[in-house]
Amino acid sequence: MGAPQLDQSGGLVAGRDLRALFSSNDPSMVAQEVFTNRQAQWAMVTGALGEHLQRISLPGFSVEDFEAPRDNVAVFYGIGGIGKTSLSRKLEASLAHSEQRPAQWGAPSWPQVRILPVRIDLSRSAGTDFEQIILTIRLALAELGRPLPAFDVALRRYWEVQHPGEPLEEYLSRGGLGRRFGQTLPQQMQSAMADVAQALLLPGTVGSAIGQVTGALVQALRERRQTVRALAGCARLADLLEAEPDVEALSFYPHLLAWELSRLPGKQRIVPVILFDTWEDVGDRTHRDLERLVQRIMWLMPGAFFIVSGRNRLQWADQSLLGQLDFTGPAAWPGLVLSGVPHARTAPEAGPGPSRQMLIGDFSQRDCDDYLARRLTHNGQPLISPSIRSVITTRSHGLPLYLDLSVMRLLEIRRSGRTPVPPDFDHDFGALISRTLQDLTPDERDILRAVSLLDAFDLELATRAAGLEREAPAARLIERPFVREHPYGIWPYHVHALISSTLRSADDHTDDRWTPGDWRRAAERVLAALGAQYGRRSGRDRLLLVGCLRQGLAVAAEFGLALGWLEEAAWDYVSDSVWEPLLPPTRDPNATDEDLTSAAGALVELLSTLARRQHEHRARTVARLQQVIETGHLPAGLREMAIYYQAKAQRDIGESGNSLRGYQQVADGGGRLAPAARRGLAQAARLAGDFPAAYAAAQQLGWEGRHQRVLGDLWWLQGEPARAADAYLAGRLEAEQHAKSGEAAHNQALRALATAFVDPQQADDELDLAAHLLTGLTLRATSINAAIAALIRNAGHPIVDDHVRTLRTEIDIAGLTSTAPTLELAAAFHQAVLDDQDALGATIVRLRDLTQGGDFAYYVDITCFMAGWALPDGHTPPQWLDGAQTTRERWRGLVVARREYLRTA
Repeated sequence: MGAPQLDQSGGLVAGRDLRALFSSNDPSMVAQEVFTNRQAQWAMVTGALGEHLQRISLPGFSVEDFEAPRDNVAVFYGIGGIGKTSLSRKLEASLAHSEQRPAQWGAPSWPQVRILPVRIDLSRSAGTDFEQIILTIRLALAELGRPLPAFDVALRRYWEVQHPGEPLEEYLSRGGLGRRFGQTLPQQMQSAMADVAQALLLPGTVGSAIGQVTGALVQALRERRQTVRALAGCARLADLLEAEPDVEALSFYPHLLAWELSRLPGKQRIVPVILFDTWEDVGDRTHRDLERLVQRIMWLMPGAFFIVSGRNRLQWADQSLLGQLDFTGPAAWPGLVLSGVPHARTAPEAGPGPSRQMLIGDFSQRDCDDYLARRLTHNGQPLISPSIRSVITTRSHGLPLYLDLSVMRLLEIRRSGRTPVPPDFDHDFGALISRTLQDLTPDERDILRAVSLLDAFDLELATRAAGLEREAPAARLIERPFVREHPYGIWPYHVHALISSTLRSADDHTDDRWTPGDWRRAAERVLAALGAQYGRRSGRDRLLLVGCLRQGLAVAAEFGLALGWLEEAAWDYVSDSVWEPLLPPTRDPNATDEDLTSAAGALVELLSTLARRQHEHRARTVARLQQVIETGHLPAGLREMAIYYQAKAQRDIGESGNSLRGYQQVADGGGRLAPAARRGLAQAARLAGDFPAAYAAAQQLGWEGRHQRVLGDLWWLQGEPARAADAYLAGRLEAEQHAKSGEAAHNQALRALATAFVDPQQADDELDLAAHLLTGLTLRATSINAAIAALIRNAGHPIVDDHVRTLRTEIDIAGLTSTAPTLELAAAFHQAVLDDQDALGATIVRLRDLTQGGDFAYYVDITCFMAGWALPDGHTPPQWLDGAQTTRERWRGLVVARREYLRTA
């Protein structure tokens, strides 16, 4: 594959994609490997490398200081397929050749020094062992054009012992290193041996006998002979030459490289930047033998800079690894401390500088589209259409591997002779599963599959969902980069969206794949675990309640599980009248294809409809609840819940007859909502103008029937708003005692409305409190009541007319027909205060149109009372509690009092 070419637009850098090239017979199709901008990663590399270069140039820096902390490592980690290898390759190319650096990355600002990038692929497929790592580093340094005697003598001794009879030249050629770096190393090593033999005054024939050379050299170093003064400065060379030349000793030889590099004259000074890619194949979290050896390279070469890319972060700053690796803890690796950022769950306190570990994030939508547009081209134009690119981008969740797999799918479809269309790419790829699971333990695999059923989880949920007894596998899993963290959530962890959906839906060809029965049993465990957390919640933990409901309902509905604890949780949810959304964020709230074939599916639709009614027309709420009722899947209590709230919605849209029948059915059933249904019946009597019947019913309601609110609704209609305000205050206090935030807010908004008739200044305070109580709640009708209260408070001021028109529109959109007459009554109060008789006449006409069904007909009476007018001909008055004349005088007195207030204000 050819070298990547710089895209002068600065957006992407591409080379030939041989897989795609050999997947089509169309010679006009151009297949490119595409690199997408990773500017933040380049900025971290240049910043860290610049600081490193400054540090090693200080007078006190010494490669023989083995106690100083190391800050010469940068780490990029992320899930499989996120683009770590592409980034590693591009970093190597950019550091080696500035013309291959993307323009938007910008030129580095470090001192004039020669950078030597060396990329080493640690993947199992590359077959790189520790010997090859050491040889690769030394071969890269061969371009210095000179031997590195201290290291070369030690390596030659190691090679003679470990590879007897095998020339280094043959080994390098067979392994491919010779083709990559050339064969200069053996000559440099031979030159180093000859120089040492000459310095020791050994015969020429002995120069090739490594045993005699090293023995004589060690003796000369011990005796501090002047003939070896060039090597005598390396204090530990003799010890390394005396040690058994095995892999353990080889892992300490990088110190000799570091020492040799530190002695280079200024013009030949070179700083190696060694890029270790696919770090996850160095070892796992249990077997760290190779990791321990490679870590020594980094520790023993403090003048070099290392860039590690792999699936998992480096844990070296964690104290818990003491004994597994040679150098651990925050004092040793301050730049690897992750405290305060994702995946820092076991990290100690942060070090003095920024973390040098960066999680590789997903591509943005724009980057995804750019990638797909440039990946395949035909006659210079993108081969993948915008509509297909849009589907792939949405499905990918920004994962580059998914984009690449989708490109291969497109070529596969083209080979079949069919033109690809967007639905072809609403597709999951099983390859994502194998890439994700390949380095997980069996327990971690089970946990990952189990938590894919959840939007979010903690250690307990993950462990119980997988049916395990120990949390340790879950604790290991959350360290993986495909598990994301929101530290302030109820459950802090969630699986990358694409990985989660693929685990659930793609064909799984792994050896330990789950059967449908396995998935169902996991779902049952998930539901039970959520129920246990719901049952243990302290006090009125609303967030935990909603979280358990949201996740539990989704799992129960998908697998058709029995409701169990979900039924009680549903009652807890409706009791506060708060109405948080219960659908997951990925669900379309306007979808009408909810599965209603099970009790869980019907309950999902019931509770979601109750929450959505705050945002949609009440007529739609009535229709959706009717569907739920007709399924017959809900237990009796929850069916009554659907009937009750349908009756409330029918009242809001003016279907009084249907509303009364629903209330009566629930009241006769004697269930949990019977007191609320009896309140509905009392309110129905009030709406019809039978105030004595409503008053009598209110005496029997008690707290469960919200008796104080019913009384408040009665009193202000009788022209006694102060008395109503007291009742609403009592209702609010009762609600607060019972921790019912929605009911408290509703009472407070009505108290503000009643107070606004008699005391505009106090109404300011009451409205402020209502706004405070409504914070975080979604109560549309209550918010409209508060807005009407503000209109009444401002009666007599010109701004009222504009606000009335705005509220009319909002009420019409919401379908809250029942609040429209109250808005018109507030407008009538304003017009009566101004004695605007034309406007009053128009308002009475609107009120008669709104109340022709019988409900709220007494608003016409109240408007006439406020204006001092006689009732219209043929109008049937209500049954006032204290008679019509007394009520008339009260309402007229409120208007006169407001005029006096405005005159003296």
